[in-house]
Parts: sequence; structure tokens; C-alpha cells
Amino acid sequence: MAKNLTYKILGSKLKEGELVPGQQIAIEIDQTLTQDSTGTMAYLQLEAMDIDHVAVKKAVAYIDHNMLQTGFENMDDHEFIRSVAKRHGIVFSKPGNGVCHQLQLENFSKAGETLVGSDSHTPTCGAMSMIAIGAGGLDVAVAMASGKYYLACPSVVKVELKGIKASWVSAKDIILYVLQQLTVKGGVNKIIEYCGEGVASLSLTERATICNMGAELGATTSIFPSDERTREYLVQQGREEDYIPMQADEGATYHQELVVDLSALVPMVAKPHSPDAVVAASEVEGLKINQVVIGSCTNSSFADMMKAAKILEGNTVHPDVSLVIAPGSSSILAMLSQNGALAKMVQAGARILECGCGPCIGMGQAPLSKGVSLRTINRNFKGRSGTNDASVYLVSPEIAALSAIKGYLSLDFDDSMLLTEVPNTPFVKNAGFFLDEYDNSAPVVMGPNIKPVPRGEKLTDSIKGKVVLKVGDNISTDHIVPSDSKLLPYRSNVPHLAKFSYCKVDEGFYQRAMDNNGGFIVGGDNYGQGSSREHAALVPNYLKIKAIFAISFARIHRSNLINNGILPFVIEQSDYDFFNDQDEYVMSDLKESLDKGVVEVKNCTTNTSIEACLSLSSRERVMIEYGGLLNAIKEIGGDF
Repeated sequence: MAKNLTYKILGSKLKEGELVPGQQIAIEIDQTLTQDSTGTMAYLQLEAMDIDHVAVKKAVAYIDHNMLQTGFENMDDHEFIRSVAKRHGIVFSKPGNGVCHQLQLENFSKAGETLVGSDSHTPTCGAMSMIAIGAGGLDVAVAMASGKYYLACPSVVKVELKGIKASWVSAKDIILYVLQQLTVKGGVNKIIEYCGEGVASLSLTERATICNMGAELGATTSIFPSDERTREYLVQQGREEDYIPMQADEGATYHQELVVDLSALVPMVAKPHSPDAVVAASEVEGLKINQVVIGSCTNSSFADMMKAAKILEGNTVHPDVSLVIAPGSSSILAMLSQNGALAKMVQAGARILECGCGPCIGMGQAPLSKGVSLRTINRNFKGRSGTNDASVYLVSPEIAALSAIKGYLSLDFDDSMLLTEVPNTPFVKNAGFFLDEYDNSAPVVMGPNIKPVPRGEKLTDSIKGKVVLKVGDNISTDHIVPSDSKLLPYRSNVPHLAKFSYCKVDEGFYQRAMDNNGGFIVGGDNYGQGSSREHAALVPNYLKIKAIFAISFARIHRSNLINNGILPFVIEQSDYDFFNDQDEYVMSDLKESLDKGVVEVKNCTTNTSIEACLSLSSRERVMIEYGGLLNAIKEIGGDF
């Protein structure tokens, strides 16, 4: 039978289960990555598993999210991660080396291999024809320890690219169009596989932009074939020997299809406050702006930087605009410095940031109050920029650079400003930024801000509690646990983070949860979207939240909740109003009910009841029984 590319690779890595959508499978993992925002918890969990050396071919620990050292906390966390990496055979990427996804693509990506990372934008490496999946830190820790990753087998969506895009249309516009068509929940439990004649016209870094923002679809991952454009990129990287051609079989079948006519696309923009609030950029042309950000793991490649430099060359940033640029890696920064592009950016009035995530996660460069910021990043959730009342618009590097000059969102294109061909420049290899120091006798260094990982409690047959928070649709992990410059230094201190949970939604949540010894949370559609941030489950676990009721859950967050022993119940839209703040609810005969997948939820205040659903795999059932994955590993032992 003809196979699509996705199932070819999954089939070659399958360890348990069958490739049937919805069925739990386990796949062999070749590579893992972590970053410092999620890595501290992942490595605390790895330490709890008591292993000597990681079980994967390549594990890399990146420092890219919070490099501001205004206190000891960040440096302590970085030293902790470095010490664990040294002890367990993990490559350590020093601060300043760049963004994990850009670096992984440049240095380690390889067609046909599998990658799981504790960051939701890990699918960036799908551009290299990898199965690259974002996950919670504990799942990544288990993958490092066992070489396996468990997931629900995804269905596969074929996106056929036809035609050739116009000169001012970019890869960013392609993925924004796909988001417009499928929405932020349209990819849940699906892998997006790109094919068609239009693929050959896209460079590997353009494909990386598309795969990166596939995370905003809620997709498990996205993937492109490995072809001559892939080989070109690897030649530039000095690792042509890693080239492996891969593509779907002719006549391969898919579960869903979407056709994108590249020749019909126009520049697009995602309006506040969602990546799928997409319209043609012409609809907001002339919008007065205060800030422009070019960078992040979505658009910080050498090609993106060169495109921006060409537009800025000989021009000046508008007096009312702050333009900040963050190259994706130290290699790219060195190349820009060598070829003069960096000077052109600075001479135009751009501010050059350290290579890292920075503004994307509100780590510096927050817009002014009620400001308008054009950004080439992947997310524009309310408040994520660090300014709660700012408006963030997502655009391509070309529109961002042009608009920085004009002072407003501009489509006043001049083809002479376009970079017709990216210079075929050999990559600079900054080997000193990577440390590979395996020593299994090395001590683990833990600073005073690093606190133990919260553990869940074993399942009881009856759970009773009050609704301590009720929220609407598309609640993100940024809402649940903000990750800005004030809080990110406490990523390894869950008790402190808990005090700020939901602070941008309801400032009284923390105290209510404490006063009621936990309870229940009620959400709407697509609960837990966005970052893979495991803290969004660790904090509710610490606060003794017993269950969350929602119309639907984002894939990674649902897994993180189960990993922490929290019950993610699915309710019907019509039952959302059954839940009232501070009413008391009870679920009885839980163990038998969970086996059936349906639980009766009784409102003790109104004496009414509904049914809530929770379909668990046999492995997930064990995790819930023991109060989380770490507890299950500790009590059962072996390769759980």
C-alpha cells in the first residue's frame, strides 16, 4: 500500500501499537531538546529516574529563553542544567548561542529521525523531514531515559502547494493562510504533511517557518519531504553527508486534504490576539505602529535577516518606531557581521539583541502601554508581549522591515528593495558555544531557588470540591502560568509561581484555591493551547486542583495534566453553564466510571448532574491511578 511520508517514518520507529488514528502508540526517539524555561523541571524529573546516560542518539539542553541575569536565579538554573547535562551525556548549548529550534535545525536535524522537545515549536525540524514533536518536560525526560515517546496516533492532513508565490509573498503568509483556513484547533491530533509542485520553490528555512507555526494549529507536528532544497541547506551547513532523500509514495492516502494556490496568495497579517485572526494585510494597511520585532524561532534565519537588511539598507527607521532584531543563532550573527549586513541594520537605526527568544515570550522589549507592535514571531496572545494592553500583529520579515521605515503597516512595495537571491555563504560554526562533557560522576549543582517537583496524590473513589475558576475558550498556558521577565526566573520554583497563576485572568484565583484546598477549574474550547509549558499543569497540581472540565483540550496540555494526575474531563457545550463559581461538586465511583470513560458529576448545591467523558489509554489510566507519571515510575519501576 502506498504510504504518506508521515506514516513511513512513524512506521519505521514504531515500538508499540498500530498506526490507527486515535490509538496509543510508542515510537523510538532519536533526539531530544530542552530549553531553560522548561528544562529545569525536565531535568529534576530526569534526576528522579536515576539513570546514568540518556538513551537517545542526541540530547541537547539549550539556554535561550531567559538570559537576563538581574539576580542569581537564572544563572543558578543554567548551572543546574549544565551540571545535569554533564552527568547524563547531554550536549549543553551556552547562553548566547541562539534559539533552540534554529540551532537544532542547523546542527543536528536529519531526515527520517524523530525528535521530541520540551517546547511547542519543536516541529520546526519537520522542515528537515523529521517527525519533530513538542511535549511536556516529563514526557521529554522519559524519552531521554527510555528512548521512547507515547502519543495518540495522529491522522495526516495533506496540504498541497500549487503554483509559485509572488515576490512580496513569504512563507509566513503561507502558514498564516493555513491558520486562517484551519484555525488554532484545526490540527489537534493531526500531522500536517506538505507536498505538491510548490514545495520545490521553498527553501529549507522557509519550510521551517511553516513547520514552526504549525504549532499554532494545535498540530502534533508538520513535515516536508527531503529533496534537493534540503541537500542545498545541508551543503551550506557543511554536513552534506546527512542528506537523505525522503518523500511520500505516489498515490499515498491521507485523512484530510487542503490545496493552497501560492500564486493567489497575498501578504497576510494575524490581528490581536490570536494567530488565526488572519486577514489580508491590505485590510490593516496604514495602521500606525510603535514597535517592530524581527526574529524568534519563526523568522530569525540567515535568509530572513538578509531580507530585512536589504530593505533597511540606505533607509532610516521611522522616528516613532523602535526596531529590534534578534538573529536566531550565534552562527547567523557572525555571518551578518562578516558580510556587512549587521552594519546596514545598525546604520538604519535597528537595535540588535542577543541571540535568543527574548521579546517573543515577553522577556524584554515589551511594547509601550496601548502600543502597536508588528512582530515576525508565532504568537500574539493578549499580554504575552509583556504589556497587557498592547496590540501585537504577526507579519513577515519583509512587511516588518518596510513598515519600520514607514512608521505604519505598509504594503508600498518596491521590488528594488527585495533580496533576489540569498548569498551562498558557508556557515560559521561557533563550536565553543556547545559543550559535550559527559562525566557520570559529576555532581549536580542546585541553587536555593530550585524547589522539588510537586507530586500528585493517588486516585480516590470519590472526589469532592468547589469550582474555583471558570474561564472561556482558547485559554493558553500563558494565561495559566505567565512567563514574563518577572516570573521566568522562578521556573524552577513552583510554590512561588503558583501565587501568580491566572493572575491576568482572575487575581483572586490563587487565594480561592488555597482557601478551598484545591477544587475544580472549568474551561471552554481548546483549553491549554500554546506553549508546552509544563508549569501550567505543575502549578494546578501544587494547588491541589483535582480535575479540569473543558469542551476540548489542547494536545500537549492534556498530556501534561494526566502526567501530573489531574483529570481532564471533556464536557458538552450545552453543559458549560451547569458549572457555577463556588458551587460544590462530587464524583463518586470514580475508578469504575473511568474504566467506562463516563463519569457522573453531581452539583451538590443545585442537586443536578451531568455526564463528563474521559477516554484514557491503559498507560494513562495507570498514571491517573498513581497520581501522575513520576509516581507510577517510582512504584511500578521498569520501562513504564
